[in-house]
Amino acid sequence: MALLYCAVLPLLLCVSATVPDFQVDLDYGGVPLWIDRLMGEPSVLSLHGRINRAWYRANNPEVCPLQCDCPIQWPTALYCDHRGLAEIPDSLPGRMQYLFLQGNNISSLSSVLANATGLRWLILDQNQLQSDKLDKGVLQNQTQLCYLFANHNNLSSIPSGLPAGLRQLRLAHNQISTVNPGAFQNLRNLTLLLLQGNRLQTITQEDLKGLISLNLLDISENLFSTVPRHLPASVQQLYLSNNTLTGLDKKSFVGFNDLKYLRLSHCSLKSLGIHQEAFNVSSLMELDLSYNNLTLIPTVHTSLEYLYLEVNQIQEFNVTSFCREVGPLSYSRMKILRLDGNKMSYQQLPPDWVFCLRALHHIYI
Repeated sequence: MALLYCAVLPLLLCVSATVPDFQVDLDYGGVPLWIDRLMGEPSVLSLHGRINRAWYRANNPEVCPLQCDCPIQWPTALYCDHRGLAEIPDSLPGRMQYLFLQGNNISSLSSVLANATGLRWLILDQNQLQSDKLDKGVLQNQTQLCYLFANHNNLSSIPSGLPAGLRQLRLAHNQISTVNPGAFQNLRNLTLLLLQGNRLQTITQEDLKGLISLNLLDISENLFSTVPRHLPASVQQLYLSNNTLTGLDKKSFVGFNDLKYLRLSHCSLKSLGIHQEAFNVSSLMELDLSYNNLTLIPTVHTSLEYLYLEVNQIQEFNVTSFCREVGPLSYSRMKILRLDGNKMSYQQLPPDWVFCLRALHHIYI
């Protein structure tokens, strides 16, 4: 079914005749944030520069903190973003479900939040949050909280006392080097965890215990030298780009029975350090190995559909990397193959490559 996309900066509007009306923001940790307007969720994440504050305040009968804006069309939303605030405003409205505090100078979460028990979204991106100033009980009482964003802060560890109802936790670009014991123990509903741009080096068996519903895990731009062993088996999207990996062994991705999208770009990977069976994952649909130091095309499963190998040092095309044998039913399901930015040309392709890659839509060399 065709979808009609309309760009409305900084938001993207997605409209379909048969599906709910959604909007997506392209910031907030690097993964789009889908907004369901039919549920009454705010269609914008900031009113900065969009409204006449004096007019809204004069025409809105609802009580609103002086430092914030309370738009009439979204009575459950409170916009206090980009105000230079050092702390969360007092007297938060009891009706509040969406609290926007991004772009301030807040370093701690005050007890003011303890009374705002109806919160569904709490956005604290681009503040000065510090782990030693976070009160465990403040978040623990937020039983309705589904989305917690604290990207671009000064956190050194995962916050404690996270509410069990969380669905998304975005902690990208902090200074997190450790995971507190049991930090995720009760987060059985969490589907998205963003930890890219931190200082993690290892993940132990207990660190991510409890994340039985996790779908997307982004641990790019950390300090990993090997693929962490103890990751939730439910993960379908695993992002490990911009880590300096020494290699991949046969068991690097064993146990990920639902893994579909794997990003390993900018990881300093070399062909000699990759085991022949490393990517023998039948569920994998998309594999990104761009911007590495590969000299050979790695062996991949025939079910793989998208393979990105641009900007490596590959000099030859080996059909056996995609097909161990070629026949009426044994061929690669590859749709898009990128080999541009390597040391080979289209003329170097062997004559039998088309029989292996018979489902291919595009090849870039």
